[in-house]
Amino acid sequence: MNNRENEFRQRAAAYEEQEQKAGSKSKSVSWLRVVVFLAGAVTAWLFFRSGNTSSGIISIVGFYVLFILVMRWHSRLDYRYKQLQLLGQLNLQEIDRLQGKLHKFDDGIAFKDDQHPYTSDLDIFGPDSLFQLMNRAVTSIGKLRLAQWFRQAAPATEVLRRQEAAAELTQPDQQEWLQQAIVKPMHYKHLNENTQEFFDWLREQSLYKTYPWLKLLVFVLPVLTLASIAAWFYGYSGYIAVGFLAIQYLLGLKFQQQRDDYYEKSIGMYEAMQSYTDQLRHLEPHTFNASLLEEIRTKLYKGSTPASVAIGKVATIIDYFSWRLSTLMSFFLNTILMWDFVWIYRLEAWKAAHLDQVESSLDLLAEFEALASMAAFQYAQPHFAIPELSAIPFELDAEKLAHPLIFSVERIANDFQMKGAGKTIVVTGSNMSGKTTFLRTVGINMVLAFMGAAVCARRLKVAPAQVYTAMRTADNLAENTSSFYAELKRLRILLNMTEGEEPVFYLLDEILKGTNSRDRHAGAMALIRQLHRRNASGLISTHDLELGAMEQELPGSVENFSFNSTIEGDKILFDYTLQRGICRSFNASKLMQLMGIEMERTDAAG
Repeated sequence: MNNRENEFRQRAAAYEEQEQKAGSKSKSVSWLRVVVFLAGAVTAWLFFRSGNTSSGIISIVGFYVLFILVMRWHSRLDYRYKQLQLLGQLNLQEIDRLQGKLHKFDDGIAFKDDQHPYTSDLDIFGPDSLFQLMNRAVTSIGKLRLAQWFRQAAPATEVLRRQEAAAELTQPDQQEWLQQAIVKPMHYKHLNENTQEFFDWLREQSLYKTYPWLKLLVFVLPVLTLASIAAWFYGYSGYIAVGFLAIQYLLGLKFQQQRDDYYEKSIGMYEAMQSYTDQLRHLEPHTFNASLLEEIRTKLYKGSTPASVAIGKVATIIDYFSWRLSTLMSFFLNTILMWDFVWIYRLEAWKAAHLDQVESSLDLLAEFEALASMAAFQYAQPHFAIPELSAIPFELDAEKLAHPLIFSVERIANDFQMKGAGKTIVVTGSNMSGKTTFLRTVGINMVLAFMGAAVCARRLKVAPAQVYTAMRTADNLAENTSSFYAELKRLRILLNMTEGEEPVFYLLDEILKGTNSRDRHAGAMALIRQLHRRNASGLISTHDLELGAMEQELPGSVENFSFNSTIEGDKILFDYTLQRGICRSFNASKLMQLMGIEMERTDAAG
């Protein structure tokens, strides 16, 4: 058990102990609510029975106020109980991540794009992915922002700012606060949450601009209706009250579609808005030293009100709007008080006053959630290195570079260096020796470095470049595309990409494997020559030993590396260690023998 796993286990145990105490207190106060309610009912009944009506009314009011106070106390205790429970679960989840049990977490499959330059080949999204390992965001906006960071390298200046922010959040004295921030949104449901779609829809709505006369009726009709009902009780004609009620009913009927639309579009946002409010209340008063974090925090105060207050207002509006769910209450509220119209008006007024501010604030909150995920990932992996960005084109200088999604006790790591444009590293190796995994190791750590995250290495210095991969090309029956043609399309994109000025770092696994050996060899050599003349460098894995001859054709631009295996009896042993030169040990024949294929004995290597 490593030190971090020990720490998370201790934290989980401590939170569980606090949770039990908080749960016991919450249960006691819950019973107190029952006692206050019963005491109030009995006291009022005794006063009324004795004919003391005034005291009975006063006791009802007094006990009602007391009941509300106890109920709010219980709500706070219940929230704390749930918060402690979630904190305990969070630390257990950190242990699961360290142990590679990633299936429990959101795999970000919605962000997967097979046409992307590298995400599918490098397991960025999907089962057992980097997204599952790093993501701690709960809200859709936080997950989307983190996914964008995975998909698009940040400018060097932004990488440095993110590294500085993550470094502050990974300080030991920040862990309690950071974990609190991560679990805040877990109190709420985030199903079908699409905040931007709601804001875009709301921006297009203008019920009271389209029907300005409605605004007057919203404020006048309820007053007149209540006054006429009161007058009815004092002996005046009830027809006036009925008339006002009929007008409200007809107005409700006329605008039924608009009322329903406002409700249906907004009600799904209640939990999300409550979540954002909670998160922002936690973030706003906290001060930071890192420029990016402090910039996020200060911008939350740029509007007329703090962002948490502005978002809290719309959550309250949606909550009151939802009272229409009760059929009986809806009838009275909408027939007497024009309830739906009031809260539609409040929603449109909120839009005019706060929508732009809230949109920018949620963008900042998404940024913070992504930073929190990156920081938690970095804190859980203290042996990971903070990469250094190089100004030398295509420099990649790695010490003990390993794959972050391999969770063995002793990860096999390799040292590797290369630099300069027009460089191709040809990696040969026997089956299952690790050459493809090494390409993915290089690629996934470059993605981490270019987003500002820690990398699975003792040290890494890397020059910014567009990562491009061609590894998992497959046929497509729907498009009548063979795997070979799919790979050619992928390589065509690479060639198009390298025609520009942006440096491209490519990782190609077993290129042109779908054709005969002669064409494969000729095509691979032609591709290497073509890429050599462009602003590109990278690695190519292959079984084609003849590609190794290009080291003599393009000295200094093509280098050979390999992974090897040894055969001892019926065992094939791998050391997964990168070596200079072409692979000289192969195991295909032995593997086929182990699978039951009767191979003829030859002097040639299998």
